[in-house]
Amino acid sequence: MSRKKATLIQRFRVPLGFLFAAVFLYFARPEMSFLIIGGAIAVVGLLIRAWASGHIRKNQTLAISGPYSYTRNPLYFGSFVLGIGFTMAAGVWWLGLVFIALFLGIYLPVMRVEASELTKIFGEEYHEYAARVPLFFPRLTAYKKSETKFDSALYLRYREYQAALGFAFAWSVLLLKVIF
Repeated sequence: MSRKKATLIQRFRVPLGFLFAAVFLYFARPEMSFLIIGGAIAVVGLLIRAWASGHIRKNQTLAISGPYSYTRNPLYFGSFVLGIGFTMAAGVWWLGLVFIALFLGIYLPVMRVEASELTKIFGEEYHEYAARVPLFFPRLTAYKKSETKFDSALYLRYREYQAALGFAFAWSVLLLKVIF
């Protein structure tokens, strides 16, 4: 995929996510047991995203602390876990396949573009980090010990609480579909 197409996908990934969410909620046929299990998995994804947002200072310093010491893309990994949880909660197996295909089609090119941008900004420091920390699926041990702590001001600055609000809304819609 060309850099131009990947950049276009990067720009439209959030609206595409909302479109998928609407389709997802329409076709979902949740059952209480799947809703509870899927909801618990989705909360783990939400927590990963929250943790990551408190460790990144976009384009200022290379994020290598917190979840960034396990994966170069913890926000996207958290979104993936969140999406897996919701597709499980939906109770429709093919929604999971659609989610995975869309996620890979959207976020793999975005991760590559962002890696290229980080290489330009941070040079050799990013090369060393990228050689030791996987692009997406986390490693089992931390890359480096870091004194950097979670910064709740960053969580608020990047409005990560919106993901929690989206989770609450979507889970509530699924719950209503179970009840009615």
